[in-house]
Amino acid sequence: PESVILTKRFNERPNTREEIDFFVDGFVKGDVKDYQMTAWMMAICLNGMDKDETAYLTSAMVRSGEVLDWAALEGASVDKHSTGGVGDKISLILAPLVASFGIKVPMMAGRGLGHTGGTIDKLESIPGFTTDYTSEEFNTLVSTVGCAIVSPSKSMVLADKRMYALRDVTGTVLSLPLQTSSIMSKKLAENPDSLVLDVKFGRSAFQKTSEESIELAKSLIAAGEGGGKQTTAFV
Repeated sequence: PESVILTKRFNERPNTREEIDFFVDGFVKGDVKDYQMTAWMMAICLNGMDKDETAYLTSAMVRSGEVLDWAALEGASVDKHSTGGVGDKISLILAPLVASFGIKVPMMAGRGLGHTGGTIDKLESIPGFTTDYTSEEFNTLVSTVGCAIVSPSKSMVLADKRMYALRDVTGTVLSLPLQTSSIMSKKLAENPDSLVLDVKFGRSAFQKTSEESIELAKSLIAAGEGGGKQTTAFV
């Protein structure tokens, strides 16, 4: 079955929801090997995915791990994500600012990808700063402090962790479906009430033009709203 799924992707034939679920689940379990996943992602880079396939991939990645529950949290919760990752000039200021208005900000950030420096890598350069927390500890931090920036727990988005590492070293970073599914699987697993997306373009961004950035923003919004989250993007 893995070879059939790969062949369809290279021949520009769409994968079904069942095929994508099978492939992602098999990858997490170890039945689908790294070289098979890399080949599949390279085919996605070359041939793309339609909106339905991107939604199926995002959903499969969300279900590969734990989804957080903020039911006991008082007030609304919101998260912000930037596709930049070079300067990280927004999150460190915005999270406590929004929390000061009584809105909870559970923020999960990533590590470096391609030429970018991840927010988590930068925070961990501060002596004594910790970003690795269990889901329970993350919930407690947000409930008591009002905001927290952490790395995804070991039990969350298991597929994305491994796919993210492969993309970083195999030239498969620049792919709209893979960017969308990676970003939004983490955000949907994080499970805030709403999402705000800061979509960059320019020389230091993955998207070089405003047109590319708008295309990514539309894809991210579709994935977020498809996952039941109010989603807004700024370019």
